[in-house]
Amino acid sequence: MSLVPGPRNLITDVPGLRVGNAQDLVIKSGVTVMLADAPFTAGVHIMGGAPGTRETDLLAPDKTVEAVDALVLSGGSAFGLDAASGVADALRVMGRGFAVGDIRVPIVPGAILFDLLNGGSKDWAENPYKNLGKQALEQAQHDFSIGSEGAGTGATTANFRGGLGSASVVLPSGHTVGALVAVNALGSATVGNGPHFWAAPFEINGEFGAHGPAPHYPQPAIPETKLRAHANTTIGIVATDAILTKAHCTRLATAAHDGYARALVPAHTPMDGDLIFAASTGRLPLEAPVADTLYLGHAAACVMARAIARAIRAAKALPGDLQPAYSHQHG
Repeated sequence: MSLVPGPRNLITDVPGLRVGNAQDLVIKSGVTVMLADAPFTAGVHIMGGAPGTRETDLLAPDKTVEAVDALVLSGGSAFGLDAASGVADALRVMGRGFAVGDIRVPIVPGAILFDLLNGGSKDWAENPYKNLGKQALEQAQHDFSIGSEGAGTGATTANFRGGLGSASVVLPSGHTVGALVAVNALGSATVGNGPHFWAAPFEINGEFGAHGPAPHYPQPAIPETKLRAHANTTIGIVATDAILTKAHCTRLATAAHDGYARALVPAHTPMDGDLIFAASTGRLPLEAPVADTLYLGHAAACVMARAIARAIRAAKALPGDLQPAYSHQHG
């Protein structure tokens, strides 16, 4: 049986999820927010050597909080962590959050990528990311744009512009799995500067150009990187409507990192903060728990690899870019 994407081929094919983007083209950076109709279970796994995060410790299976209100992906390096504060403020006004007496405390984990040296102006007097986080939340909807949007606005890779990507798949069990990723990798998503993606074997319906695998591959020992630029980190989310515990979500995030390794060369380096959140909206039970969790993890890796390639293909050129857009060279 061949697998098919959901109707949007976006993470929002998982019922109940919405995604919002906000960006500032002057600073060439932005924020992406994912939330659900109700608080959702989440986990995280970090495999990069240089992460920047907020409230990831509470996602561990042994920690008290069982659900979160939103997940935030942001540019801006450490400055971008303030985006989650803007999201939390807006959610509190909406009456969302963990109840503590008569106070609501929104739980908003987040992660950042480094895009401070991408050609945008960073001479702000006041950190802009809190407001960008609020704007992204206000824009959250089922349909959203990928490419040079949100947290992917100022992203780069070793050879092309980075960007925001998303993909989904519907499994024979009826579960939907989706991925959302801001690709700002130290390495590359393509084989050299040609049109072929490392993720080509996982492509569905020509979603990133149908170029297929590369006819030749370079000597793998010394991969192309942007090491001198110090501008790295790929951050993402995988989500499903399967009913999962925090432990299940942690395992799902771990499995999804295979998607990074399939689509980016190299991945998980000491200079990347590579991280993946996993989320469960808890709508459909696991009818065969052992088999279902196995296939959910495999699907998470595959949709993540596809989302990475879709991010690069959808990225558009912006003034002052330091890297060309894939679409300008290969369509």
